[in-house]
Amino acid sequence: MPQLRKDPVIGRWIIISKQRRKRPTDFPVEKFEGAGGFCPLCPGNESFTPHEVLSIPDDLAPNDGAGWRVRVVPNKYPALVIEGDLAKEGIGLYDQMNGIGAHEVIVETPDHNENFADFSVENMAKVFIAYRERILDLENDPRFKYVMVFKNHGRAAGASLEHSHSQLIALPILPQMIVSELTGAKSHYDYKERCVFCDIIRQEIDNKERVVCQNDSFITITPFAPRTPFEMWILPKQHSSQYSAMDDTAYLKLAEIFRESLQRLCTCIKDVPYNFVLHTAPLHSKGLDYYHWHFEIVPKLTSIAGFEWGSGFYINPLPPEEAASYLRDCLVK
Repeated sequence: MPQLRKDPVIGRWIIISKQRRKRPTDFPVEKFEGAGGFCPLCPGNESFTPHEVLSIPDDLAPNDGAGWRVRVVPNKYPALVIEGDLAKEGIGLYDQMNGIGAHEVIVETPDHNENFADFSVENMAKVFIAYRERILDLENDPRFKYVMVFKNHGRAAGASLEHSHSQLIALPILPQMIVSELTGAKSHYDYKERCVFCDIIRQEIDNKERVVCQNDSFITITPFAPRTPFEMWILPKQHSSQYSAMDDTAYLKLAEIFRESLQRLCTCIKDVPYNFVLHTAPLHSKGLDYYHWHFEIVPKLTSIAGFEWGSGFYINPLPPEEAASYLRDCLVK
């Protein structure tokens, strides 16, 4: 019998279609083969990208500071541009403004062939620290209300370059998904005087069924109402609404569990394409008692078709409890 499940944060319903139940080997994926040739993200090609806005040195670089481990540059073909005024206006019942924002590329490694899941904990933490530094810098611009950080891994997930990288876009408005999360979390808090994400963490630790892995600071779960097979959320165990509020030690702990989670996924499904997105509180907001920052990792294993577009429902052929069991059984390096 199929199940309808409701996301406890935003109220989104999804369908768990057990009749379509699949094992990890039943999801065919295409290995991402790059176009070859010139790569603008490789060392030595820095002049082919816009001037960097942040560079984190490689620990193995010469003592004179040459060499980088993580490099952040403006996107050469930005979705939004940083120069100009918002110029908001109404045209009858319609609203519009100029496409003002920031669009940056985080080059995560100098090694063209290095997979993000295979980074050392220390090097992955450098990427997470780069996210923090860019969020804090962009928060100084009063035009921006939100910074969305995301990664597309694999062509099916939207990656156009093989060299490991992620992106961020600073926005003058709040994304609708974040508005829905804030609204749902605030409603739960007003009723129960507790953070809904903290409640989720407590319940998942108690029943253990959907826990993939954890350390003393973070937990990875398959959510109760996942949109896709093997969707995972990574959350801090202690309440925190702002990703950028952590110190360097916490990012090492985050990298530790993020690496393990991705390695379990990549062992379970070889060459899996995926997206991950950082969900954090809006810029300029103080610590929110009702919101909890987290990462969502969404493998690209199913298609979105007419029913999904028309209804807003997602159909998932794999219950999250089974997905978590598969992931727990996968060995990591």
